[in-house]
Amino acid sequence: MNKNQVLPWDHPRFRTWIAVGRACQLMQLTLTRNMAHLEIKPPHLDILINLYRREGISQQELAHKLLVGRSNMSMLLPQLEKRGLVERRGDGKDKRVLRLFLTADGKVVTEKAMAIQTALIDTVMAGTDESSCLEMAGHMEKIVGILLAQDSPSG
Repeated sequence: MNKNQVLPWDHPRFRTWIAVGRACQLMQLTLTRNMAHLEIKPPHLDILINLYRREGISQQELAHKLLVGRSNMSMLLPQLEKRGLVERRGDGKDKRVLRLFLTADGKVVTEKAMAIQTALIDTVMAGTDESSCLEMAGHMEKIVGILLAQDSPSG
């Protein structure tokens, strides 16, 4: 290894980045454990919450919004359909498009899962005042913007 090469842990922002990554991983693990009785996992919750907020979204729009490929959607949606939580309906104007909707059971499970997620967020953020939370959100949104711009074809 070159003596002039900077190692990741020598970088001043490395500790922050690792802390953010660990917090995300631990949040996912805790959320998974807390929602186990609902028989859904965080990727399912991401889908359910998005459908709760915007019913009738297409599979393609949902995949784009969640930053996942169509193959991921093709694996997760049938699981949710089989459980009777989600249904796909054809678009009245474009027969190639499938629109996604929550069933009545899907709404109930989503509301229970959102309550679990919100309680967990409240617990982990309880020691952080609102202005600090908003500042942290701003930093994370900026990072997301930078990464999306780098990932775009023109980036």
